[in-house]
Amino acid sequence: MSSSSIKVFSDINELSHFAAQLFSTIAAQAIANRKRFIVSLAGGGTPITLYRLLASSPYSQSLSWEKILFFWGDERCVSLDDVENSYHQAYQALLGKVPIPEDNIFRVKAELTPAAAAIDYASQLQTLAENGMRWPRFDLVVLGLGEDGHTASLFPGSDETNGVASMAVTANYQGRPASRVSLSSNVFNSARTVMFLVTGAQKAVALAATLAGVREPDNLPAQRIMPIDGNIIWLVDVAAARLLPSVIDGLIIQR
Repeated sequence: MSSSSIKVFSDINELSHFAAQLFSTIAAQAIANRKRFIVSLAGGGTPITLYRLLASSPYSQSLSWEKILFFWGDERCVSLDDVENSYHQAYQALLGKVPIPEDNIFRVKAELTPAAAAIDYASQLQTLAENGMRWPRFDLVVLGLGEDGHTASLFPGSDETNGVASMAVTANYQGRPASRVSLSSNVFNSARTVMFLVTGAQKAVALAATLAGVREPDNLPAQRIMPIDGNIIWLVDVAAARLLPSVIDGLIIQR
């Protein structure tokens, strides 16, 4: 049975410590049940604290890194040493500091054009697909929320997808130039657990609109993320949560 919940924290540090423990718990369950843990990471600044925690004690010693497979929800098509490259961010904060087998890292080849990178990424996803699907069922997807309601590289006004695993994002959304690759909502919605990390007062309007506003997924793409047979948990700080009502239908709120 699917469930949706929101948990509010005092700041990003408290939030990230909870997220690290949840990451560890889900990883242990996945490995016990299926011999591997498949996770999709997010880019941007918010998850960096989480990644650094996972690279430090106790997680650096307790996690079974050889059984964890890493993907990304989206990627900017920039050079691999660019600070905006999501793989680079994760490598600097986490992957380069723990014993991850190279074969366990499935990155978007950002050195290619977005179209070519999307095709290559879909091929990588296919290698781990099961049960007639074209992508793996992720045990955990980590996502963020933009001030305009976007998530991954699903921007306002972008088309819904049907059966597509990954796609090139090259349009210009609300003044935001894009040369990226993104997983589709199809992939996110097949996950067992989706974990949103949202911090900062600048995200308050988008968070309230996404969770408590009128449903308009065309303009608020984060609303497209509704796992079919999985759980979604929103981890937010008090600044981002300041406009949320005390009760939201269908959501369990823990303050």
